[in-house]
Amino acid sequence: MSEDTPPRVLVLTPMKNAAPHLSRYAELLESLDWPAESLSVGILEGDSRDDTRQQLEAMRPRLERRARRVGIFNRDYGFQMPVGVPRWAPAYQLLRRSVLARARNQLLFRALDDEDWVLWVDADLSFYPPDCLKRLLASGCDLVMPRCATVAGGPTFDGNAWGDGGRIDFDHTGGAARIRLDAVGGTMLLVKADLHRDGLVFPPFRYGVANPRIRDSHPVWGKGEVETEGLGIMAGDMGTQAWGLCDLEILHSAT
Repeated sequence: MSEDTPPRVLVLTPMKNAAPHLSRYAELLESLDWPAESLSVGILEGDSRDDTRQQLEAMRPRLERRARRVGIFNRDYGFQMPVGVPRWAPAYQLLRRSVLARARNQLLFRALDDEDWVLWVDADLSFYPPDCLKRLLASGCDLVMPRCATVAGGPTFDGNAWGDGGRIDFDHTGGAARIRLDAVGGTMLLVKADLHRDGLVFPPFRYGVANPRIRDSHPVWGKGEVETEGLGIMAGDMGTQAWGLCDLEILHSAT
């Protein structure tokens, strides 16, 4: 790859009951300021109660026009939140996040090929600026994420991103343009692909129980960090510092 060729980026998205968001998901990908010949897309659908799987297959030609390579995979884990119970209900968090970690890893191992970077993107984002990928790459960080809210300038949506045992987050930055993170969120997360190849994954179990950078105790599952937070702690153990860009904001659906 020459110096004039943009790095190859793989956009990865796990999906479940995402049918209402698929049109906007495609629109945002199409608006992303990155050439199709340097962009790949990987999606893992699983355990949906709606027609996400069927809509994804119908949308495949649209995605294939946007990217050089598109992979749509399926893996069911047999996990469902009880009807009427919100996904953030404390009693189900450890199991739900463990399943999500397994889904992310499954997608990563199936989809990653020759790409230089992996951009994790939530299915239900409502907005990100077309230049967000360029700005994340321009940061020079191997593991970096933007600030995520549900309304412009509102409180941070992604409470999984924090530093200093949870005392630093996107709502407590001290005015800094970027912050050091020990744990990261997955609404949008840019990862150097070789970090994944070297073993950086999303722990589906409580990781780092004896690590001084974890929180004193999670209010639900106690010591250790799971899924995206666990990935951030693992990255630190591998010698990679995670960062948050406070002046780059994306928006997440409130539902």
